[in-house]
Amino acid sequence: MVGTLDLACEVTDIIGGVDTHADTHTVAALDGLGRLLGHATFPATPAGFGELLRWLRSHGNVVTVGVEGTGSYGAGLFQHLRAGGLRIVEVDQVDRGARRKTGKSDPTDAIAAARAVQAGTATGTPKTRDGVVESIRALRVARNGAIKSHTAAINALRQTVITAPAHLRSRLAGLGAKGLVDTCARLRPGDIHDPEQAVKATLRRLARRCQMLTEELAETDKDLQTLISQKAPVLLAVHGVGTDIAGQLLITAGDNPERLKSEASFAALCGVSPLLASSGKTNRHRLNRGGNRGANSALHRVVIVRMKTHPETRAYVERRTKEGMSKREIIRCLKRYVVRELLPLIKAPDQERPDLKLHSIAA
Repeated sequence: MVGTLDLACEVTDIIGGVDTHADTHTVAALDGLGRLLGHATFPATPAGFGELLRWLRSHGNVVTVGVEGTGSYGAGLFQHLRAGGLRIVEVDQVDRGARRKTGKSDPTDAIAAARAVQAGTATGTPKTRDGVVESIRALRVARNGAIKSHTAAINALRQTVITAPAHLRSRLAGLGAKGLVDTCARLRPGDIHDPEQAVKATLRRLARRCQMLTEELAETDKDLQTLISQKAPVLLAVHGVGTDIAGQLLITAGDNPERLKSEASFAALCGVSPLLASSGKTNRHRLNRGGNRGANSALHRVVIVRMKTHPETRAYVERRTKEGMSKREIIRCLKRYVVRELLPLIKAPDQERPDLKLHSIAA
């Protein structure tokens, strides 16, 4: 009887692992006993995705596929495999310690991905990226790029003013950012063979670049406000949460926030779960420096706003300070409480807001 079960496991249960790259994907297949059945490489194209899936299924019944980079190079393959009805598991890159022992190659990484799924060390559910949250993420990419470019243009404008001819520099001195941009955008340079006229031309171009980026930011912010207000109106109603923070937290959770099994898992994902730092007679926790740093930054901003303007939070800070906690430790605790409050709203943003307004802090 045991032999029959083992044979059935060998024939029917196939675990796949995929190492993804920009141009090619390498896949490996293991049987139910963990034996390698083979590996192959396919182009990262829709036709290649189909060939990869057919190759996997040629070995038997595919149970699960572990894929590296479902949010980057593996995004297209993930959507194709998901449409094929397969269970997909997000696999992290191979641990460096293990890589030093086994070396690095695409087949090796694909086999490691399959073994991580089979051993149960890889259990993450990928983001589906097929809803409004994905639209928000795409718009935020443009917004973040525009902010960086606008900052660079303003800095270049100010530096150019510093090295401009004295009378031009004195004319522009003391102006704020908007005034400087508006004034420089109206400059009328002459022959650029004259260094002064070339400086004027540079100032005008930098200023008009700033104006163009400002308009782009305004349009993007308007689109984001529309999407986030429709997706999570109750999240925006929470004290300290604005459009930017709500957008970041929604992106962190994804279009399928049900993949977050617990409040503790979301806290770990955001890098706000307490980590033990005890030794000997010392019993304490420390800050978590892992997790999604964008989400961590968003929660940090919520906490800072509440520490200034939220009576319950201010009372909590005062009480914990008297107990001897440092400001960093208090902020860590507050981030964890904010996760407890916001996760139900992120998972069910269109429902009534739960009455979770920092009761744990006041207790």
